[in-house]
Amino acid sequence: MSQQAATQKNKSNLEGSDKAVVLLADSFSESGVQTLEALGCSVILNASLKDETLVEAIEKTRPRIVVVRSTKVTREMMDASPELSVIIRAGAGYDTIDVAAASSMGISVANCPGKNSIAVAELAWSLILSCDRRVPDQVADLREGKWRKKEYAKSLGLSGRTLGIVGLGGIGLETAKRGKAFGMNIVAWSRSLTEEKASELGIGWCESLLNLARMSDVISVHVASTPETENLIDETFVDALKEGATFVNTSRGKVVDEVALQKAVESKNIRVGLDVFQNEPTSGDAIFNPSIISCEGVYGTHHVGASTLQAQEAIADEAIRIIQHHLSDGVVLNCVNRATSTSAKAMLCVRHLNLPGVLAHVFEILSQEGVNVEEMENVMYQGAKAACARIQLSNALSPDCIATLLEYEHVLSVTTSSINE
Repeated sequence: MSQQAATQKNKSNLEGSDKAVVLLADSFSESGVQTLEALGCSVILNASLKDETLVEAIEKTRPRIVVVRSTKVTREMMDASPELSVIIRAGAGYDTIDVAAASSMGISVANCPGKNSIAVAELAWSLILSCDRRVPDQVADLREGKWRKKEYAKSLGLSGRTLGIVGLGGIGLETAKRGKAFGMNIVAWSRSLTEEKASELGIGWCESLLNLARMSDVISVHVASTPETENLIDETFVDALKEGATFVNTSRGKVVDEVALQKAVESKNIRVGLDVFQNEPTSGDAIFNPSIISCEGVYGTHHVGASTLQAQEAIADEAIRIIQHHLSDGVVLNCVNRATSTSAKAMLCVRHLNLPGVLAHVFEILSQEGVNVEEMENVMYQGAKAACARIQLSNALSPDCIATLLEYEHVLSVTTSSINE
C-alpha cells in the first residue's frame, strides 16, 4: 500500500470522531506536520516549550499525544491533561521522560530506536579523528595566525590499532563498521553480547569492561542511560586505560564519571571526545562550562549526535508511524513501559458469543469474587459470531465463581489454569 493510500485509509478511520490533539514540543519537519494533519490530527507545534511553559501548554491544549526530543517530561506535565495517553520520544533514549510516573498513570511511552544510529556513529568518528589528529587545536591555531606543523605532525594514526566499543546496539555496530574501514581491530563489550555472536560479527569479545579498557587504544561508548549504566565508566575503568588512549562518549553524560575521567586526562595523557555531559543544559542556548573541557586534549560537541537532516527525517517518519497505528487500532508501537510480565497467578479462558455486555458480565462476577484482571486479550473468530477472552487474574477462582460464569447463557465454555511465577 502506498503512503498516500495508507494515509487516506487511516484518515477515513478517524472521520466522525473528535480530532486527536498532537502537541509537538520540539522541532518537527513541516512535511511531518502536514502528514499528521492529513491523518485527521489537530497539530500544535511549538519547539520552545519546556518546564512551566510546557505544563501550561498541555493544560490548555489537552493533547492525547505529546512528542518531544530533548525536552524533559515530568509528572506535573502528565497531570496537566487527563486526555494524555501517549508520549513519544523523537529519538532512541528516553531518560528525559519520567517513565515511572507515566506507567503509574497508564500513559504509554514510546521511542524511535535505530533511526539515528548512522548519525551518532558519524559524530563518534569525527571525535575519534579529532582526538587523533587534534583537528580543533589546529583550526584554533590557524585562526590565531600560528603555523605549528612540527607540533601537529605527531599523530599515532588509527590503522592496526584496537577500537573498543562499549555497548553493541545499532550505534555500536555502525561505529564498528566504520572502524573496520579504517583498518582497526574491533573488540566489544555489551551485556547481551556473547562470544559466539561476536565471532559471527568478525569482532573480538571482551568478557569484562576492564579487559576492554586494558586492551583498547580507542574506546567509544554507546549504551543507554539507565540506573544500571550510571557511572558505568568509573574510576576503576579509567585507571585501566592505556597511557595516551582515546576515549569518546556519544551516549549519555550520566554514563561517565567526569571527575575520574578528567583525572585520567591530566595524569595519563588521555584524549577525550564528548558529545554529552553530566548536568548539561536542557535548552538550546545556555551558559555551560564543564570543567573537563578546559583540559588539553579534550574536545566537545553540543549533544548533536542525532542532529542530521537524514536522522531527523527518519525519526519524524517513525513518530508519525507510531501515531498512525495508535489512532487507527490503539496499538502503541515501540512502547518502552509495557510490562514484560505481570503478577498474575491464573489464566481464565472464556469462550463466548460476540454480544454486547458479555465481557461486562464476566468482569462483574470477577469483581464480586475480589479478583483483579492483570491483563487480557479478546480473540475474535471468523464471522464475528464468537470470541475467546484470555484473562490473566491476580488469584485463582473458586469453583462457585466458575459455576456462576458458566450459568450465563452467552458463555460457551470456561477453562482455568495456573501461571508459573
